[in-house]
Amino acid sequence: MIHGESYKPIIAEAAKMAIGEENIYERVFIFELLKDKNDPNAVAGAVGFSVRQPKFYVFKAKAVLLATGGATLLFRPRSTGEAAGRTWYAIFDTGSGYYMGLKAGAMLTQFEYRFIPFRFKDGYGPVG
Repeated sequence: MIHGESYKPIIAEAAKMAIGEENIYERVFIFELLKDKNDPNAVAGAVGFSVRQPKFYVFKAKAVLLATGGATLLFRPRSTGEAAGRTWYAIFDTGSGYYMGLKAGAMLTQFEYRFIPFRFKDGYGPVG
């Protein structure tokens, strides 16, 4: 049986085999989207830097998918003790995608601005 923590290495290995390891950039912090000079409504790439090495990257692309996640832990939880640090979404979802999309001129609609968990004594749980 494959458990959740096993998915990422399995998917990563399949991606490396499919597109080639030389086409994968890991641990690159993207901080700016580049607009297309011929089409002001299109994004043509991104700019970022390595979080492990002194390298700066400029990516050109035909299509850009912004998949930075939502914004979690913006509001202080009501739980105390051990349950105060529990969350069902990644703690590093900072909302940076909202900023980059807005700065690039995207209309931000249908976003989940706040996670409202099902609450029970000393913890949180997923809704549904």
